[in-house]
Amino acid sequence: MASGSRLASVHRSSDSSNSNDYDFSTYTVHLPPTPDNQPMEVALERSSSRRVEDQYASGSMFTGGYNSVTRAHWKEKVIESETSHPQMAGVKGSSCAIPGCDARVMTDERGLDIVPCECGYRICMECHKDVLKTGDGICPGCKEAYKEVELNEYDAAKAAERRLSLVNSTSIKSKSMVRSHSNEFDHTKWLFETKGNYGYGNAMWPKPDDGSEDGIGGDPKVFTDKQWRPLTRKLKISAAILSPYRLLIFVRMVVLGLFLQWRIRNPNDDAIWLWLMSVICEIWFAFSWLLDQLPKLCPINRTSDLDVLREKFETPNPSNPSGKSDLPGMDMFVSTADPEKEPPLVTANTILSILAADYPVEKLSCYVSDDGGALLTFEAMAEAASFANLWVPFCRKHDIEPRNPESYFNLKRDPYKNKVRSDFVRDRRRVKREYDEFKVRINGLPDSIRRRSDAYNTREEIKAMKRRREREDDELEETIKIPKATWMADGTHWPGTWTVPAPEHSRGDHASIIQVMLKPPSDEPLKGKEADSNSLDLTEVDIRLPMLVYVSREKRPGYDHNKKAGAMNALVRASAIMSNGPFILNLDCDHYINNSEALREGMCFMMDRGGDHICYVQFPQRFEGIDPSDRYANHNTVFFDVNMRALDGIQGPVYVGTGCLFRRTALYGFDPPRNKERSGCYGRFFARQKNSASVASAPDSSSQDSNSVDVGDSDDEEMNTALIPKRFGNSSLLADSIRVAEFQGRPLADHPSVKNGRPPGALTHPRELLDASIVAEAVSVISCWYEDKTEWGQRVGWIYGSVTEDVVTGYRMHNRGWKSIYCVTKRDAFRGSAPINLTDRLHQVLRWATGSVEIFFSRNNALLASSRMKLLQRVAYLNVGIYPFTSIFLIVYCFLPALSLFSGQFIVQGLNLTFLVYLLGITLTLIALAVLEIKWSGIELEEWWRNEQFWLIGGTSAHLAAVLQGLLKVIAGIEISFTLTSKSSGDDENDDYADLYIFKWSSLMVPPITIMMINVIGIAVAIGRTIYSVLPDWSSLLGGVFFSFWVLAHLYPFAKGLMGRRGRTPTIVFVWSGLIAITISLLWVAIDPPSNNSEIGGSFQFP
Repeated sequence: MASGSRLASVHRSSDSSNSNDYDFSTYTVHLPPTPDNQPMEVALERSSSRRVEDQYASGSMFTGGYNSVTRAHWKEKVIESETSHPQMAGVKGSSCAIPGCDARVMTDERGLDIVPCECGYRICMECHKDVLKTGDGICPGCKEAYKEVELNEYDAAKAAERRLSLVNSTSIKSKSMVRSHSNEFDHTKWLFETKGNYGYGNAMWPKPDDGSEDGIGGDPKVFTDKQWRPLTRKLKISAAILSPYRLLIFVRMVVLGLFLQWRIRNPNDDAIWLWLMSVICEIWFAFSWLLDQLPKLCPINRTSDLDVLREKFETPNPSNPSGKSDLPGMDMFVSTADPEKEPPLVTANTILSILAADYPVEKLSCYVSDDGGALLTFEAMAEAASFANLWVPFCRKHDIEPRNPESYFNLKRDPYKNKVRSDFVRDRRRVKREYDEFKVRINGLPDSIRRRSDAYNTREEIKAMKRRREREDDELEETIKIPKATWMADGTHWPGTWTVPAPEHSRGDHASIIQVMLKPPSDEPLKGKEADSNSLDLTEVDIRLPMLVYVSREKRPGYDHNKKAGAMNALVRASAIMSNGPFILNLDCDHYINNSEALREGMCFMMDRGGDHICYVQFPQRFEGIDPSDRYANHNTVFFDVNMRALDGIQGPVYVGTGCLFRRTALYGFDPPRNKERSGCYGRFFARQKNSASVASAPDSSSQDSNSVDVGDSDDEEMNTALIPKRFGNSSLLADSIRVAEFQGRPLADHPSVKNGRPPGALTHPRELLDASIVAEAVSVISCWYEDKTEWGQRVGWIYGSVTEDVVTGYRMHNRGWKSIYCVTKRDAFRGSAPINLTDRLHQVLRWATGSVEIFFSRNNALLASSRMKLLQRVAYLNVGIYPFTSIFLIVYCFLPALSLFSGQFIVQGLNLTFLVYLLGITLTLIALAVLEIKWSGIELEEWWRNEQFWLIGGTSAHLAAVLQGLLKVIAGIEISFTLTSKSSGDDENDDYADLYIFKWSSLMVPPITIMMINVIGIAVAIGRTIYSVLPDWSSLLGGVFFSFWVLAHLYPFAKGLMGRRGRTPTIVFVWSGLIAITISLLWVAIDPPSNNSEIGGSFQFP
């Protein structure tokens, strides 16, 4: 049992006033250590010493790692500019009153000076430590001994409300006592009066007097007299659309089956090789279409109700009289690796959109993973935290959307529309001016860091030379080499990667770094100050900011750091120790929050009835900066609006890497809850005995260790606490956080049908302050050695072993029986950027396809899925692993029209009526299915056609390369890469879509170019031969030309990308292309004259 948890034992003497009304047996309920259930020995008052420790932990940079001591480095400043927000690292308080001391007094999260004595004498942390060590703990101000005091009456009153009181009950042993909070939710009373369930066991009550069989029930009046309303609803697609759609799928399956049967029974004896290749390809295409189409049988739409969410979790009620937010905590992850490839300004805008999100400030935390350990990213983060002091209150005051400043100030619409406050224009101009200065500072950081480092390095060289002269041994001593270090703003070495690499300061070799940029906010709202002529009026605005933490995991040579998946797992462990939000939302550094209420919409699904079975909520990816025609299908609307909606009707959408809200315990590798067997979601890990899953009777508490977990039946493969280090590592704080996260992530138990719920009002209490030991433990769990001999990356967290770790991670969750949800909001939840030029797009698709091939040849193949995964979900995952192999058959089929034109034969004996009827039926059913998909998904016909075009472009280039790369890796262990070479682009810098015309040669382009050239030449040759033939075979010509044009129509965007900017392709290129095609066709006719004509050139005679 986790540390801090307890067993509440209740029997007949627990409440004498009700002993005559109820007859029940002794039972024991496990209450996990949640914010409203703390051990008695832990004092909840936020004393001055605790606040000093919190300020010290929040204002220090913690470093450590393998074979090194974890150290805290107090930072007077983290950026060159001054900081003023009370939560910002490096913010300064009043001057220390000790004579001769120029240090500053620490401040709390509300900007107030932290004073250790009730007399109010201001003293800095170092002087206070000296007084405690050498001055017998006597205050220099009042000359009295120090004693712990609350900072103000406000905190004292709040602390008094949080003090624990004992419930009138007895226990088998004095240490097992039941507690409740005064004026707060009473767990034991709730269990007693409602006959409900709680914790990891259910209270077993006798059957009611009326003889009904329901022995466990609840009284809804305890919570509210209002009608219970769900947080989400399913929106069924109209049967007028869905029924014909399903019927057409069946009809097309029948038509394809009959067509393939006819093709096999009617070979082309004149060209048996052409017929055989075409039949094999067509059978595979039918199989591939079936894998893609079957999961689309059950598409659904969903909607959430934010008003109900606010009513249940943020409205005063009997269980939450104060109306504080009862929503669970949420940890936001942002990952970046290279500031040269991922501009710091883009990452900073993403962070600002997170800090301004519409979610309770005290429940939100943001963690930024810098896998490159770059000082540039660190200082850009600090600048973003400083600018958030102005940007976030401005967004809250005027309801700004989107809350990414770069996107907001670049909006094409009227910014003053629907703004009713008279000071909006003045505020916007002020913020716009500050943002322009912020961009200048961010863009100038590389030069600023370089100049600063050069100055400090020069100073160090001068010092070394002076010391050398003082020793007067110039001749004997070798030349002193001073490492070219990278220096921080406070004049200390940067512990991460240096600009000039050095041992233990290079990419792939640096220490762990954690810096709390914005410390946890206060529990109550903090209003701004009155406005002056140059500032915003924030007197009615909450200026608190969510906690912001910079994390750079340790990297050392010889360790496999597992790229992005390893970085995400490091964030999971660090956040579990520092904030332990039961839900995690990860974003790429170029994806920002476009809808400030998106987090609440995702939480509606997690907190609704049955939400404890949901492992993640996936939001669609939306992109900006795409050319209007979407030449290369960058929006991927068919996948996000068709395939993902359809999967939502089965077991849930696949995880696509960003914009996903996770349940933390699902990431830990636990099974979903099984209501009939156990009340927790731990499945095979933390479980109670099989015969007491609902009731944990304890006749003698001394027979059990309060810190142990019962081992269940061996058939369930239960695990006890002795195996926790094997799975999660040896951090006791991480292990203790698991139960708390599970409990806090449960839906609200406000209805008898809600299973595994938590009581209302349980999460309204403030979280614990940070201290140095907590941050030091977080540094330890992100060390490079921590995952050794654990299940991180194998069963726990993001899964290793594939470049598409996102798909594998989602597959593992679905394979354990979890469900996922697809949340499409009216306003796009998140937006990001995508490569719009041809080469970058092909390499992006190559990476995805390579990951799919790796999945197919691994244990994550859907053919090996467990029985917990639904059949159609298994088909969808099977298609994920198989679709790249379609490229082999697709390339062959794209060459068949040209081969047919060259040889004068066709895939069938002749264009007879049967073949034409089958071809017409297949085409019409495909068109009808496309029209109905457009109807129920809401996409446009052009988007569907662009997807078809790029399916062929990618299939003949990137997918084939991925299959080749995957086979070589699996069979021979050889890894190959496709690099970029020459680059050319346009000169128009004012064009928003200039990147579209960038051309970078890649070997991936060879197959599509070859296909186009062969088909164009084949058409010219066939036309010339048919015209000059004595007995022209028009049927073979029409069949071959039709399919060649079908291929060329799909490859048109590819050809357009090769030609560059419109209007800039020289006319001579087209002239020479035509002349070459005519020449080749005439040569072919001359070499292979038509039948029944032995003359060169056939019957054609030159004059």
